[in-house]
Amino acid sequence: MPINTNEILYRIHKALELSIDEMLEAYKLAEYPMEREHLEALLKRRYDKDFELCSYEELGVFLDGLIILKRGPSPKKENDDEIVELTNNLILKKLRIALELKEAETEIIFNLADVMLTKQELKSLFRKENHKNFKACSDELLMAFLEGLEEFYYVGETEA
Repeated sequence: MPINTNEILYRIHKALELSIDEMLEAYKLAEYPMEREHLEALLKRRYDKDFELCSYEELGVFLDGLIILKRGPSPKKENDDEIVELTNNLILKKLRIALELKEAETEIIFNLADVMLTKQELKSLFRKENHKNFKACSDELLMAFLEGLEEFYYVGETEA
């Protein structure tokens, strides 16, 4: 079963407490035309009225825009002509870049979701696919990371 792009977009939205306006800004920074109504439909649950399926392109572009939104534009421009397949490993890598997560923080996020990885296992998720120590990130592992991310960024209720 392919990765559930809507669920990933929704979980990032919730974990980072991003407003619709911030998400639209990320799409704008990635130079992708996104309408508010369409984005709201992408964030709906599968059985909700007006739900729309999120394409791999829409998720990938959002992650690219999130990097620009959180870190600013990259001084070196990537080759936009090259089409890169969006994998769970790439989603993890883009989130780590956007949020400027160090290895220790990434390990904590996985631990918050009750996933214990050795340093070597963690590093293997961020290697290039053709590297001998590369490990593919499963859907379960990605979802656990997103679950841990929500807990990592949870600030709790504030008293007025």
